[in-house]
Amino acid sequence: MARSKRLLILVAVLLAVCAAAFAALNWQQRQEQIAVSGEAVLTIAADSVQSLSWTYGETALAFTRGEDGGWTYDADAAFPVDPAAMEELLAPFDPFSAAFVIEEAEEEGQYGLDNPACSITIATEEETWEIRLGGTSAVDGQRYVSFGEGTVYLAASDPLDAYGATLSDLIDQDESLSYDTVSAIRFAGAADYAVSYAEGSADAWFGDDVYFTEDGGETVPLDTERVGDYLESLTTLRLIDYVTYNVTEEELEQYGLDDPELTVEVDYTRTDEDGAEISGTYVLAVSRDAEELAAAQAAEEAGQEPEDVTGYVRVGDSQIVYRVSATTCEALLAGRYDDLRHRAVLRADLDAVTALDITLEGSAYTLAADGSEDEAGSRIWTYGETEVDFTGLQSALEGLKAGSAEDFSFDGAPGQEEIRLTAHLDSETRPETEIVLYRYDGTRCVAEVDGEAVCLVSREGVVDLMEAVYAIVLADYTEADA
Repeated sequence: MARSKRLLILVAVLLAVCAAAFAALNWQQRQEQIAVSGEAVLTIAADSVQSLSWTYGETALAFTRGEDGGWTYDADAAFPVDPAAMEELLAPFDPFSAAFVIEEAEEEGQYGLDNPACSITIATEEETWEIRLGGTSAVDGQRYVSFGEGTVYLAASDPLDAYGATLSDLIDQDESLSYDTVSAIRFAGAADYAVSYAEGSADAWFGDDVYFTEDGGETVPLDTERVGDYLESLTTLRLIDYVTYNVTEEELEQYGLDDPELTVEVDYTRTDEDGAEISGTYVLAVSRDAEELAAAQAAEEAGQEPEDVTGYVRVGDSQIVYRVSATTCEALLAGRYDDLRHRAVLRADLDAVTALDITLEGSAYTLAADGSEDEAGSRIWTYGETEVDFTGLQSALEGLKAGSAEDFSFDGAPGQEEIRLTAHLDSETRPETEIVLYRYDGTRCVAEVDGEAVCLVSREGVVDLMEAVYAIVLADYTEADA
């Protein structure tokens, strides 16, 4: 009996050892099925895909490729699908590379594949793939991916990065202006005039003048920097916040774009990626929300701080209308002549001025520069036959040449004349320009240029100009002459 018991115990131990050995061998075999890969395990040629759909959280989207190669949003054929965005969605599987491969994976729940973060269906004419994106590994944060054949992969790069896209990310947005050169700009609406481009024009006031327009039948230059800033507002315009992608006539009226507040057309050329020159016309319509604008105007009239007014823009005949911020809209509307014109009252570079005739409090003075220079390279100016220090007057004149104009639209007649100045220029087309400055109120003066009252300027700058003239003409040169 005792011997039988011992035999039974030995048999049980033997069976336990065999079971443990079998389990160990099976565990080793399963361990060997987890292999390092780093290679492409699936390739779905993007240009062969006929349909793509996915579900990610609350987002469920489906798209079909047409015979022309373009994509259609299944829920609304009017939606303009961005082909580049579709390529980005298909790129993770053309090809798909795995960092690790887990063959004959069991208990998919441990990989987050029983309730995947994202489910993707990709179909070509020959085959359809059901792709699930699960959780991430605890060690390196790589995504678990299944194609439904019982194998789990750790993605070398996470496909979920692309499939976090929403519908608004997939719209074929209009482009902002891109140019190498601009040959013409035309404004209509709140501004109604045209701008042309010309280098070396005889109508230029300053050396960098290249943009011109017509004012009262005369060709006048615009401020190159201001025109450049306006064009920059078109090139940096971010067309991302669309309010509709299939605008109706009623919606155009709602957004004020049936009769835009301002329409700008830009004739441009640029070089494409292949080096070919492209010419075209960029058209942008701009309006502000009518109700918000009315409320803002009412607040201003009541002496209150107005709320920002939403702007809307449309590129050409696009079916997409975009919302833009009040700041952006303000920059786009700043294309009026007064926005882009020169602020200079002295309309010439100082190097081109050869003489100045000045009338101040009934007395006339003449200063001249014969073209000679002192040891420091500065032009020598004389009053009569006496060499004078021109530094202070030059600074005051620079103020007139810089952005001195404060207001182009003013009411009321000019008052007392403060100073009259005629600048003789080294120019065959513009031999001289006359500036007369009249007192307007305690802080401003009216600037009359070549017989036309142009703008208001700071009286402080006018006083500086007068004092600089007096510093020259009233100076005692006796000691210096001796």
